[in-house]
Amino acid sequence: MPKGPFASSVGVGRAEPEWAKLNKVDGICGRDVMHQSGEKTEAPLKLEDEITSGECESLIVPEDGGFDLLIVGAGLSGSVIAERCSKELNMTSLILDKRDHIGGNCYDFVSDEGIRCSKYGAHLFHTNFERVWEYVQNFSEWIPFDHRVKGRVEDENKELKLVPIPPTRETVNALFGANINTDEEMQKWYDEQRVVPKSEDGQPRNGEEAALSRVGPLLYEAVFKHYTKKQWDKYPEELDASVLLRLPCRTTTDDRYFSDPWQALPRRGYTRIFENMLLGDENIQIRLNCDFFELKKSNALPKHKLVVFTGQIDAYYASLGMPKLEYRSLEFENTYVEEPEDGYYQEAMVVNYPSSSVPFTRIVEYKHTPNQPSEQPLPRGTLIAKEYSTDVGEPYYPVPNPENRALYEKYAALAEKEKGVCFVGRLASYKYFNMDQAILNALEMYDNMKENGTLEPKRKPEDFGPGDGPK
Repeated sequence: MPKGPFASSVGVGRAEPEWAKLNKVDGICGRDVMHQSGEKTEAPLKLEDEITSGECESLIVPEDGGFDLLIVGAGLSGSVIAERCSKELNMTSLILDKRDHIGGNCYDFVSDEGIRCSKYGAHLFHTNFERVWEYVQNFSEWIPFDHRVKGRVEDENKELKLVPIPPTRETVNALFGANINTDEEMQKWYDEQRVVPKSEDGQPRNGEEAALSRVGPLLYEAVFKHYTKKQWDKYPEELDASVLLRLPCRTTTDDRYFSDPWQALPRRGYTRIFENMLLGDENIQIRLNCDFFELKKSNALPKHKLVVFTGQIDAYYASLGMPKLEYRSLEFENTYVEEPEDGYYQEAMVVNYPSSSVPFTRIVEYKHTPNQPSEQPLPRGTLIAKEYSTDVGEPYYPVPNPENRALYEKYAALAEKEKGVCFVGRLASYKYFNMDQAILNALEMYDNMKENGTLEPKRKPEDFGPGDGPK
C-alpha cells in the first residue's frame, strides 16, 4: 500500500512538473471572509435554529410585495443568484431547501475522525471561465489541485494493473504490452485501432460507435464498455453518441483528469463557500427542512414576486401525470479503515473499477486531498467510499438518449409558459452542469436581471458543452 498521500515532486495533489505548471492556480489565493473575521473552525458552522426549523412563521417578510425571489434549492445555482441579486441590486431572497444543510450536492463536512469528506461524492473544481474563477475567489481561499485518477484494469492476461484514467501511454503499455514512447507513436496506435462508423456520413449513431471511433476495441473493452454499463445500466450502444464522444485521447504522459487552466480545491471545504455567500446577508433568509411543494399545496408559501426553481422540472409538473425523466443516482458505502498499512487504503484519491467483476464503479479516499483540516493531525485511519450507480435515490445524472430528450422538450415547453417561475440549474434544465458551468449560467441569468429586468438564461443549456457526468 502507498506511503503517504498521492503526490508528485511538486506536492500533494499535484501532477508532475511538466503538467502541474499548466495549472494557473500556483499557490493559496482568494479570501475567506469568515476566517479573516476570526472564525477558526474548518467544519461547517452550526446554523441558527430558525434556519433549520422547517417552518416559515418566523420569517421577516418584506412589506413591499414580499420577497423579490423565492429560491427553491440552496445549491450553486440558487445561491449565486441570491448573492448577486442582493449585493448588486439590493434584492431580497428567501431560499428554501428540503435538506438540512446549505450547499446542495457540494456539501462537505469533517467526519468524527477528523477527515474532510463529501456527502454526495467527490467534487473537483476546474474551469476554463476566468469570470467564474474570479467570482469564486470572493468566497474561499483556494489551493491548487491537479485531479489524477487511477484505474484497476484487467490486462490481456486478466491480471489487474493500476493505470492512469483517462488512458495515457502508460495505460496502453501496461495493459497491452505496447512499447510507446512518443506522441507520434501513440497517435499511430490510435489511428490503427480506431473503427470508422459504417453510417453514410461516417458519424457515430450511438455510444459504442463513438467509443470505437475514438479509442478502438482494446481500450473500449478494457476500460469503457463495462464501466459505462455500471454507470448508466445501459451498454454504450443504448446511449447517445455524445456520451462517449468526449472520451479524451491522450498522446502525451499527461495523467491529469482535466485540462482546464484553473484547477483547485477550497482550502476549508465547499460548504465554507456557501457560508460566505449567504450567511450574514440581511437580504437573504434561509429555511431548511422545508418542502416547497408541501408549502405550496397548503398555501403557506411566504409572499413573493418570482419563484426561482432549481429542482427537477418533471417534479414541478408531477400533477399533470406525465412520465418521469430518467436519472441515475449514486449510493455510497462508507467505511472507516482503522489501521491501513502506511496510513492509506489506496494509491490515489480516486481509483476506478471498470471491470464487471465488481459491482461498484470507484473507491474514493478523501484523506488524499490537500485541503484536509489543519486544526489537528490527520488520524491514523482513513475513510473510503465505494460508489454504486443506481436508478433510485437523489437524482444526479440525466440519462442522455432520444426518449429522455424528447420528453424534456415537452417539459421545457411548459416551463416557457409558466408565469412567475424561472427554472434554473442542472435538474431544472435536465442537463449535467459542472460546478463552473452552473455558476456561469447563474451569473449570466443575473446579468439579464441587471440589464433587462428579467431573470432568464443568456444561452441554452447545451451551449455550455458537455459536463463531466459520472466519473
